[in-house]
Amino acid sequence: MPKTSARLLSLLSLLQARRDWPGALLAERLDVSPRTVRRDVDRLRELGYPVAAMKGPDGGYRLDAGTELPPLLFDDEQAVALAVALQIATASGAGIEEAAARALNTVRQVLPARLRHRVDTLRVTAVDRPESRPGPQVDSGVLMAIGAAVHAREVLRFDYSPVSAPAPGRVRPEEKGEAEGEGGRGALPPPPRRVEPHHLVTWGRRWYLVAWDLERGDWRTFRADRITPRTPTGPRFTPRELPGGSVADFITARFRGTTTATGDGVGGWPCRGEVILSLPAAEVLRHTRDGIVEELGPDRCRLVLGSWSWPGLVAAIGRFDADIEVIGPPELSSAFAQLAARYAAAATPPRHP
Repeated sequence: MPKTSARLLSLLSLLQARRDWPGALLAERLDVSPRTVRRDVDRLRELGYPVAAMKGPDGGYRLDAGTELPPLLFDDEQAVALAVALQIATASGAGIEEAAARALNTVRQVLPARLRHRVDTLRVTAVDRPESRPGPQVDSGVLMAIGAAVHAREVLRFDYSPVSAPAPGRVRPEEKGEAEGEGGRGALPPPPRRVEPHHLVTWGRRWYLVAWDLERGDWRTFRADRITPRTPTGPRFTPRELPGGSVADFITARFRGTTTATGDGVGGWPCRGEVILSLPAAEVLRHTRDGIVEELGPDRCRLVLGSWSWPGLVAAIGRFDADIEVIGPPELSSAFAQLAARYAAAATPPRHP
């Protein structure tokens, strides 16, 4: 590569690495004179890169955002990461699948042969779990509108479409607190929701908005595929502190059916129990995603686990092929007895007349 071209790439890489660069420091890093740096900056501008000059005693340069997309510079690891991310984005449910596939094609065509080979050997196929109905698709424009309101910290107004009723006796965790006041059949359409948007998150291939509902005075999660943003947005707001300490803890607790998380690894589950298993702690830990495992000896450990229901908790503990000693609470012991009787009945051959 000609020396000037190599130097331009190095200069562009430096400008992308940090926001502001003093001219003297750039000249030192490139081992050239400040005059050469000025000429190279002019060349980058001719190629479409918006390099702004900063005034002052030292002077300097900054790579600004431009109105057009100029050629981008990636190192090897960035290029591979971009290709893999685009493969995953084709199954994101964000309405960008086709654009992600076309972008992946474009990136692959311009990759050097050595990187193209690495990307081709790392093909990622995103497969969804089979469900009774396909997951909802979200319009990318809706996600952009929500994201813009989150970034600008502006009150978001939107219409929220109703959702089909769940089976009797069941409530979807993500629907809790969302449907009140939406009216029944024949009622007037509900007024637009007014919220302080805080986070746009994904959970199980669905997109959700975490926001403070101004009318209800409480935190809510809203499915993005049911949101129709209204314009203009409202006034700016000062962000509130999210319960649980982080958006991950808040979302995990909310989808477990509670409003807060204890931060101990099992908080938030409606049912929580403690047992002692006749297994090494390391073996139990490999198969425990949410819970606390404490080593009590070479072949004994204490397990604290949570679940939606007591029978569900018993089933989760029973999958470990080991003797079980129940520490508590009493509801856990009762659930073990209940399932033991049910399993014993299932093991008894039926009596045919």
